[in-house]
Amino acid sequence: MPVYCTQCGTGLPGSARFCSNCGAVISAGQPIPGRAPGSPLVRPHAGRQIAGVCLALAQANGWDVAVIRILAVLGFFFSGGFVGVAYVAGWIGIPEELIDMPGAYPPGI
Repeated sequence: MPVYCTQCGTGLPGSARFCSNCGAVISAGQPIPGRAPGSPLVRPHAGRQIAGVCLALAQANGWDVAVIRILAVLGFFFSGGFVGVAYVAGWIGIPEELIDMPGAYPPGI
């Protein structure tokens, strides 16, 4: 996964701690392009456990997915079914992530 220098924009390997071009320090917590907090709410295909609702909420808001999953399980047991209904509503209402098919024309379809 590419990492970019915030000073000069040079592409660096994911394990880089310093920019090879300008020498700037690369922070370990740089956001992943396309998955930054505030990104659109979609259910990704990679990393989902059941329907991807918890993963979608975590990625859209920049939260840890493990915490969201633990809260969802606790909510299933202690909310009287409200979290279960909300999870099913998210399963139906949150769109799935689009998969780019190689050779598709025009791009994005």
